Amino acid sequence: MDKNFQEEKFTGITKFTPPLYEQRYQFVKDLVGKYKPKKVADLGCADCRLLCMLKFCSCIEVLAGIDICASVMKQKMHRLSPLPVDYLQPAERSLTVTLHHGSVAQKDPCMLGFDLVTCIELIEHLEEWELKKFPEVVFGFMAPSRVVISTPNSEFNPLLRGVRLFRNPDHKFEWTRLQFQSWALETARRYGYSVEFTGVGHPPRGMENVGFCTQIGVFVKKYPLTSASAQSEKPAEAVYKTVFKAVYPSLKDEKYLRNAVVREVTFTAQIIKQSLLNHLMSEHKEYNDDPTERKSKFQPAVNCFSEDLGKLVVEKSMESFVNGNVVYIPLATIFSFPRVNRLCGTFEKLRKLVAGQVTLSSDGSAVVFSTDQEDN
Repeated sequence: MDKNFQEEKFTGITKFTPPLYEQRYQFVKDLVGKYKPKKVADLGCADCRLLCMLKFCSCIEVLAGIDICASVMKQKMHRLSPLPVDYLQPAERSLTVTLHHGSVAQKDPCMLGFDLVTCIELIEHLEEWELKKFPEVVFGFMAPSRVVISTPNSEFNPLLRGVRLFRNPDHKFEWTRLQFQSWALETARRYGYSVEFTGVGHPPRGMENVGFCTQIGVFVKKYPLTSASAQSEKPAEAVYKTVFKAVYPSLKDEKYLRNAVVREVTFTAQIIKQSLLNHLMSEHKEYNDDPTERKSKFQPAVNCFSEDLGKLVVEKSMESFVNGNVVYIPLATIFSFPRVNRLCGTFEKLRKLVAGQVTLSSDGSAVVFSTDQEDN
């Protein structure tokens, strides 16, 4: 049963704005924004809502979700696929998203190396034997730098309409704050973590003694896991089944980087070309002269260009000019634009990426256009 639906059903007496599940996800997102983990795993990812939020965090390069119910993941996993805009405007970072079908009571080598592991409203769904194995899998085997665990606070339940024993019929237990803190502190002590307690879902005024509706423990590893100890724990074979994998286009992939550079170079060169021709046409009108019948040099003023492109640094060797019906725009001029410079890093890399992709002069120093060529 969908836990978000159950939650909305049972919280009628206490209005949470935004909804409680969104507050939990925002808590994780804020934590990601603060500590910038590169690899994040969500245990019990269910409908993948949290993963869908986290894929937009620019620090994250690897996202993984694990759930015991493959059918729920498969219904929603398409939301984790790259969009057309991701191919048109690839991000600078790389991003791989993977979903696994499996139990959090099992060890699998694919779950090693994560910086942050989230367990949002998960542990209360575990059978007793699974809960006993859970700490060893997450804190002993996976051993991430941080773990976030949220679970219902049973002391809040009397304020929730419709709740008799548990908030969800699939819950195997719901802990008081003391019960959760006792379990968390013992788990932290055993595996070398510290833990701090907080929550989301404030109680009504005058009822503060019941605590947050959702209680949260944030675990931080005291000592980094050595590669030797991690290797000794690594099981011989995988037990999870991968049900989804998406690799997002990235500027770290030279194919996408080349496409982005060529687009930017062409766009920048077309603007310079049009500004140059407009300038020469203005001279023609003023002096009744044909600008295409002589070699004309042009040093463009800053206001000839969009402010978004930045200020062009013009030197004698970087002058654009028309010779006959051909426009020459030095690559050095194009490279001086911040966006091109940032994409390429070095002038030599710019030359390498555009070689064979745009029309260059015989010595490869300038982009060449015909004065009759239509702008793309």
